[in-house]
Amino acid sequence: MLLLFLIAALFGLIFWNLKLFVPALLGAYTLYVLLRKPTRYLTENRKWNHKLSVIVMMLVSFLAILLPINGFIQMLRTKVVDGFENKEKIIKPLESAILKLEKSTGLDLLTPERLQNLSEWGAQAASNVVNATLFFLLMLLVTYLILWFMLTAGEKMEHSFFSWLPLKDTNIEFLRKELNDLVFSNALGIPLMGVAQGVAGLIGYSLAGVEDVWFWVFMTFIAGMIPFLGVSLAFVPLALVLFSKDMNGAAIFILIYGFVVIGSVDNFARMWLMNKIGHTHPLITLFGVIIGVQLFGFVGFIFGPIMIAMFLLLVKIYTKEFR
Repeated sequence: MLLLFLIAALFGLIFWNLKLFVPALLGAYTLYVLLRKPTRYLTENRKWNHKLSVIVMMLVSFLAILLPINGFIQMLRTKVVDGFENKEKIIKPLESAILKLEKSTGLDLLTPERLQNLSEWGAQAASNVVNATLFFLLMLLVTYLILWFMLTAGEKMEHSFFSWLPLKDTNIEFLRKELNDLVFSNALGIPLMGVAQGVAGLIGYSLAGVEDVWFWVFMTFIAGMIPFLGVSLAFVPLALVLFSKDMNGAAIFILIYGFVVIGSVDNFARMWLMNKIGHTHPLITLFGVIIGVQLFGFVGFIFGPIMIAMFLLLVKIYTKEFR
């Protein structure tokens, strides 16, 4: 009992002092699961040097992550943060659109004071996301340092980790399989949801003649990773902007297209992902995104749901082991 207490105390002390690197460890494990088979293929099938295979796969994944993150930072900086700093560019069109809606519906939607508070909240939220994303770039370097050791000595690390677990062999195999399925369903499934809805948005926005179409496509991609009405966070503001520019026909088209077409894409994409790479419950994704963005910035869209799903998996393992 004393030994268990000492182990728990030392683990808590280590974890508390290294808690800033938890995202890096989680990211390294996620990338390890995704890159393990391609690396093994290059080494065993193509007869590449093992370390060369690791370097190539790490470089490819690094570019695949860094380029979208860099694009996101630049877009957010130029289109959102700068826009909220110069509030007149945002408030005037929104006030105009809301006044038109109030006049046509007879409802008191937003007072100028509420709109001012909303713009200030948006500026603060956007700044927080950018700051967290810049922090992620630092964590990315630590992630790849850990990933190097995982990929070069992965089998030994896996064997040591699972041999230390005080679980039955059947539960260890269950845990190994569930962890792999969990990573694939979140690390691949959630971004694919955003990509599917972003492509659908690109078609509709192009037909409507939207300016800065790629910015709105990217916002649709981000919102599409949030379940339920997440994608409406992209096309509803776009419709309001179009209303403020007296592009009423285009605005109405975007609203109808968003709810009917993009919403249908969401449903069909989730059904396809359930059959192909597994499925994470929408509530896990929703709450995971809320927690993950605060902790990890942009990549919290992926790591947040993984954290919650891992917690639920550990509870499931506990019940299987001791029930």
